[in-house]
Amino acid sequence: MTPTPPTGTATRPADTLFELRFTSTPRGARLARRLTSYCLDRWGHPYGSEVNDGASLVVAELAANAVTHGRVPGRDALLRLVREDGLLRIEVSDTRGERAPVVRVAGDDEDAGRGLLIVGAIAETWGVTARADAPGKTVWAELRAGGPGVSA
Repeated sequence: MTPTPPTGTATRPADTLFELRFTSTPRGARLARRLTSYCLDRWGHPYGSEVNDGASLVVAELAANAVTHGRVPGRDALLRLVREDGLLRIEVSDTRGERAPVVRVAGDDEDAGRGLLIVGAIAETWGVTARADAPGKTVWAELRAGGPGVSA
């Protein structure tokens, strides 16, 4: 089965906005990453390009954090991609507003704890905001995307 292309809203065309609610599970996080890559390919940033690979890695880290640290049983997470003025804004929202992300330096013998350092290295900027329309928080990152087919 071939996936359908991303859709926009009444106010934004399909090539500038993509939203996906995904289950707060590792499988949901993997789906968010894979659909990000697919969406960016459709927007003119092919698989393997710097923009596609960087955005996929950022979504992988933010979605993994959302399902690991922001999970509330029975509540979905939300991925939102917005392309505007040469920037790609990635937003991952969860329903645990009381658990803010923490940047830490993991020890050499630790397997985890480097995700936000990776996000910070790839993104132009990133941050956390409270969700206005629902409980929880949104962790966002902005990457240089240029036009279709333009590397960051």
